[in-house]
Amino acid sequence: MNSADLSRRRDAVSPRGVSSATAIYAARAQGAELWDVEGRRYIDFAAGIAVLNTGHNHPRVRAAAIAQIEQFSHVCFQVTPYEPYLALAERLNAVVPTKGPRKTLFVTTGAEAVENAVKIARYATKRSGVIAFAGGFHGRTFMAMALTGKVSPYKLGFGPLPAETYHLPFPNPLHGVTLDDSLRSLDTLFRSDLDPGRVAAIVIEPIQGEGGFHVAPPALLRRLRSLCDEHGIVLVVDEIQTGFARTGQLFACEHAGIEPDLITMAKALGGGFPLAAVTGLATTMDSVGPGGLGGTFGGSPVGCAAGLAVLKVIEEERLIERARAIGDILRERLGMFAEQSRGAIAEVRGMGAMMAIELVQRGESSCVPDADRTKAVIARAAQHGLVILSCGVWSNVIRLLPPLTASDTVLQEGLDRLERALRDEGVLVS
Repeated sequence: MNSADLSRRRDAVSPRGVSSATAIYAARAQGAELWDVEGRRYIDFAAGIAVLNTGHNHPRVRAAAIAQIEQFSHVCFQVTPYEPYLALAERLNAVVPTKGPRKTLFVTTGAEAVENAVKIARYATKRSGVIAFAGGFHGRTFMAMALTGKVSPYKLGFGPLPAETYHLPFPNPLHGVTLDDSLRSLDTLFRSDLDPGRVAAIVIEPIQGEGGFHVAPPALLRRLRSLCDEHGIVLVVDEIQTGFARTGQLFACEHAGIEPDLITMAKALGGGFPLAAVTGLATTMDSVGPGGLGGTFGGSPVGCAAGLAVLKVIEEERLIERARAIGDILRERLGMFAEQSRGAIAEVRGMGAMMAIELVQRGESSCVPDADRTKAVIARAAQHGLVILSCGVWSNVIRLLPPLTASDTVLQEGLDRLERALRDEGVLVS
């Protein structure tokens, strides 16, 4: 079995719409490393798109999942409930930064969490309008697509999307969008198109993931909190990519000191097992009647057992502090790369172990995105044994999401491989 044979099989059986960033076919993985079917070793700076904050195959997460499988793998919480669902809900209710008493709903994917957050907000407020942000990503189901602020490839050709969804510009000073621009757009929306009394929810990522790792200014999040309080709007913070210690806090919104009404979670929550959640104010969560929420596989017992282990690992292995240390290492090296790029790296940004560089065409004063070179760097990095991903509205941002359990040695090895790829593709010239 080799990668070429598997690629041919994939082309025959898997639709084009399910694309992959690399042609690396994984055979095994541990920590921050993985090996392909031909035995080649890779440093993994993608972590399954921020899923593996605790690393590939963490022994405690694996042990928790195995122990639960030995008891039962599925019964459906809506048929015969079980203790792991309650135990994980109790833990999340205790740690999320929301106001007052809290309750948690478990589902399976991030998009499903977003869909349910909108359902809950609309039911609780008896309103229908939803506001999101340009460049945001919230999933590929229809409401999640409507909220997502990027057309290609996510919305292209899929027909009408759910109505009463509005987008505001997200602050992006590099490309000429200031915090004041965003706030003025919100004021204009309320004055010209949308009565705030019709708005059920505002949905925002504290750091845009797919949108390019743009960090929401704390002043924006605080202003949204104030406006939501003023108008009775539900503030939904999407922590699907940013949650569970990734940014140097358990949740990224904690950097701004705000308390959302609802938080959506997925990815790192399950430590590699499909699990997502919505946690929020008990009064808001309880507004929906029996049977209005749920799903056959929502809060699977194996996923909940893994999630409990993930939270223990984050606490006991001090992964919040580790994310900050990783962030220092990444920012220092990426800053050196930017200095050596002669303008090809326009910006280094992010928080904690969620860092990115944006590539632009050298010599262009208007910061013209360089998607082609970004794609080439990612392909070259894979040849050098490093897995990285692109993101951004123009697909010109390289994002780094190493597992929080990665050692300094492995981190520097991965950064050395990235540097080599950047030099090979002419990004670094000195």
